[in-house]
Amino acid sequence: MRVALLHERLSGDARTDEKDALVQRDELAAALRRLGHETVFADLDLDLATATRRLRELAPDVVFNLVEAVGGQARLVDVVPGLLDGLGLPFTGNGQVAMFLTSHKRVAKERLGALGLPTPALLGDGPRVGRWIVKPVWEDASVGIDDGAVVDADQVDRALRERGAVYGEVFAEAYVEGRELNLSLLADGDSVVCLPPAEIAFEGFPEGKPRIVGYAAKWDEGSFEYARTPRTLDFPDDDAPLLRRVADLAVRCWYGFGLTGYARVDFRVDRDGQPFVLEVNANPCLASDAGFMAASARAGLGVDAVVARLLDDALTRARKV
Repeated sequence: MRVALLHERLSGDARTDEKDALVQRDELAAALRRLGHETVFADLDLDLATATRRLRELAPDVVFNLVEAVGGQARLVDVVPGLLDGLGLPFTGNGQVAMFLTSHKRVAKERLGALGLPTPALLGDGPRVGRWIVKPVWEDASVGIDDGAVVDADQVDRALRERGAVYGEVFAEAYVEGRELNLSLLADGDSVVCLPPAEIAFEGFPEGKPRIVGYAAKWDEGSFEYARTPRTLDFPDDDAPLLRRVADLAVRCWYGFGLTGYARVDFRVDRDGQPFVLEVNANPCLASDAGFMAASARAGLGVDAVVARLLDDALTRARKV
């Protein structure tokens, strides 16, 4: 088949997390070629008419959707599956509705609540006590998440004002002190497979420093946070009940948000062992060093096998329309 790898058009001053799309593109293109497919590249910005012409010229059999923002605006990420649907092109990953429900973090939290899934309380939904974390509504890749995002109750209004001036629409949710887990999900026909869970360790964090997976932990290779937040897929036997609970919640997210293709659900687990859904990521990174591929490898699925599964899912869904 001819497979188009589609990503956002990057500017010369693109951030590290934005450039990661090119890493994913090149690694996935290599896998596709190993599988015998022809690969072509396409990018897009706010000029969707040009993107439409380009895609029509390329005439791919399927599109690998790696777009995480359009014109630097993460709030437009759901436009892309809508565009591809309109062009009648099969594509990997999630559709427009699921992408919107998960990328608008306030809407996602409301959806979690409606589904009866545990998630940290929103500011205003209960007593204003303890610590809070202020997050951008639209940003991805932990943009806007750093130590200053975690504040005491008497500082939260100021933090909302200051961070809103930088990141636009923001919100605050209760900060859950505890463990950070995530679980990747992969479509399997009309069902879904839970890949092995992962935990992010916080090694040597000084007293008072928030234990969060912020922007530095993900992207700044010279930072304390990057060096001290390794991923592990090994768990003690007594974590088995917790991991079953996390898997159950992740599957409920899959069906409750109408997810397709692949996704990742992030959790915090409090000191009493109660897991809370932090985020449903409908477009997680597929680079070889990222969590999704690490979990896939632990499940015995190499990059080529994952790519083949995602292509098959995209084409199967397209035939059902």
